[in-house]
Amino acid sequence: MSNDFVPDKNVKIYDGPAGGWAALSASFQTLNQEKAINAIPALMKMNQPKGFDCPGCAWPEPGKTSITEFCENGVKAIAAESTSKRVSRDFFESHNVESLRCWSDYDLEQQGRLTEPMAYDEATDHYTPISWDDAFQVIGAQLQALESPDQAVFYTSGRTSNEAAFLWQLLGRTLGTNNFPDCSNMCHESSGVALTESIGIGKGTVQLEDFDEADLIFVIGQNPGTNHPRMLSVLQQAARRGCQIVTFNPILERGLEKFIHPQEALQMLTGTPSSISTHYFQPTIGGDLALLQGLIKAVLAAEETQKNILDKEFIENHTSGLLELREEIGKTDWSVIESESGLSRAQIAEVASLYCESKKVIACWAMGLTQQKHAVSTIQHIVNLLLLRGNIGRPGAGVCPVRGHSNVQGDRTVGITEHPNESFLKNLDTQFGISSPRNSGFNTVQAIQAMESKSVKVFMGMGGNFARATPDSSRTEEALAKCELTVQVATKLNKTHLAHGKGALILPCLGRSELDVQASGEQSVTVEDSMGVVHSSRGRNQPAFENLKSEVAIVAGMARAAFPENQNIWQALQDDYSLIRRKIEAVMPELFEDYNEKITQPGGFRLYNSAAARKWNTKTGKARFITKPLPILEVPPGKLRLMTIRSHDQYNTTIYGMNDRYRGIFGTRRVILMNLQDMASLGIEHGQKVVIESHMEDGRKRQVSGFHAVRYNIPQGCAASYFPETNELIAVEYTADRSFTPISKLVPVTVHKSSE
Repeated sequence: MSNDFVPDKNVKIYDGPAGGWAALSASFQTLNQEKAINAIPALMKMNQPKGFDCPGCAWPEPGKTSITEFCENGVKAIAAESTSKRVSRDFFESHNVESLRCWSDYDLEQQGRLTEPMAYDEATDHYTPISWDDAFQVIGAQLQALESPDQAVFYTSGRTSNEAAFLWQLLGRTLGTNNFPDCSNMCHESSGVALTESIGIGKGTVQLEDFDEADLIFVIGQNPGTNHPRMLSVLQQAARRGCQIVTFNPILERGLEKFIHPQEALQMLTGTPSSISTHYFQPTIGGDLALLQGLIKAVLAAEETQKNILDKEFIENHTSGLLELREEIGKTDWSVIESESGLSRAQIAEVASLYCESKKVIACWAMGLTQQKHAVSTIQHIVNLLLLRGNIGRPGAGVCPVRGHSNVQGDRTVGITEHPNESFLKNLDTQFGISSPRNSGFNTVQAIQAMESKSVKVFMGMGGNFARATPDSSRTEEALAKCELTVQVATKLNKTHLAHGKGALILPCLGRSELDVQASGEQSVTVEDSMGVVHSSRGRNQPAFENLKSEVAIVAGMARAAFPENQNIWQALQDDYSLIRRKIEAVMPELFEDYNEKITQPGGFRLYNSAAARKWNTKTGKARFITKPLPILEVPPGKLRLMTIRSHDQYNTTIYGMNDRYRGIFGTRRVILMNLQDMASLGIEHGQKVVIESHMEDGRKRQVSGFHAVRYNIPQGCAASYFPETNELIAVEYTADRSFTPISKLVPVTVHKSSE
């Protein structure tokens, strides 16, 4: 594809709705591009009770599924997994690693499925074939040779099943480490920290059925049209019955404005879209905490005049800390709230009035909030707002952090955490006769720093694209290169495979849609959706290549090599996944009682949620109002607040194509969306080539070039650009308070004309 940027060609106004014929057209184009013959029958089995779970997002399935229970994103994910393209040994013979580093994320994705284990040959700079047994022996020998178990880290992608994730953490803890960085560290860690402190559980409290009862739904810092498209049909139904939907997002996202459900024949034929948001506000980037404090301030003021706004019985019986909240909010002047939020007092008061009039309220959010400096406090103020009127722990109301990858929440539930609790470890030790470590392990940021200092020698990646998902990409790649061994379990080639250690292995695994046959027969795995429902997933397609192994089999193979004295145990767990589930049940009986039996039910079962039951596992024994002074987020003159975003043709770091249809960007990804007034003040014209430079406290110079400025509807002083291309601008240490989540939603940058 040409690198030439022509504004009239690359930037076009998109007036259409989300979904509709454009979504169907894009889906068919993807199937054709991937030559994915198996994808169409697979789609009929995706998100079905006896089928497999979509490897995309974690949005739950309805109680009664349709025959086409998938979205455009799901089609792209299955097309990519079912592609007929292959990355064979011939490919690696033709391309050395140095040359592949120059390839784009998109070009690597387009090569297709990996077919056999590959080992890096330093002498030739090529990956060469290696047998599975030899690969496992390399891993086992390296783990056994470590001076300390904490010299290894075990990274986990959110697509890993409960069964594979449980074995993954068992492998690490048998070795003796709690170094389990995972993708949660980079997305919803802030939600987990905030909610655990406020309501005693790090998960949302709502079920899908609650959206059928809500009077008001907040959508804050989230773009479901691109990231969770099936959520739009739920919002569509809510809007049709008169539910108020209030959106806060610096960018006008098409999916939150108007939507045509591709599976509604009448709507498709008439071309008449549904309006989604009844109210849409564009706060400044980082202004969400201020607007939430403003909403609380307005609600408390309404209580003083009307006396019937707060749920006094709920507050008395179920909460603590309201007095402190009142005092802190009372200190904050409206002029500060307005300047920090980018919204007027009248706008905030309008929303507060809606909230006071609504009996059942749900608040949804995603990474637009979690990747801010004050993300934990921001999310706790969402909780504060809901607690004022008893909107947690009853039908039609609650908190709804919308997770990304399909099992990122499940992985954490079954033990992928650097901070395991004592009950979990004690039961794990009893079941497997091991002595799990009790010290805290490394999160993602700490793992990068540990590799950088050479205190970590082995990096083990269960899926994902670590080097591109993390901040400070070049620095992360340099850190990986300092390892003695890097191991990547994957379905496709990506940039992290090219940021290898002295020794490196790429281990190809089955996809979610593929048959998994072990000694006891066909196997199913389980996943947990964004609302805590665990259900079965069983692949139906034939494997892309005969030599592929399941994630479970790969972990078991590593463990047999590392701990030969326990070979029989690991082999038994590999042979029959129901045995893994029995062990999960034994370790966490309060959550997984009758695990194997419950997943035979259509739709699976919901894990117990203490906050939804109004049982508060907090330090006060009640839901907590938690507040802090409103920080003043100053950006020096001449600098902009940059936030990183996904395009519509990507999922996390996987780039499916070069178009962002809903934003009108076509054929390119190296753009920065800017306010017209900012462009004028900087003397930058629409389509002009620019350099973006960030300004971090560590003094390192970070910049990306070859970008083009695009005028866009975004608040003055703000800008947006795609990740992973702009991850390079974010320092590893630039993280949210207390959650260590990298800050991608307020990066101070300067933008200037390129000299090229």
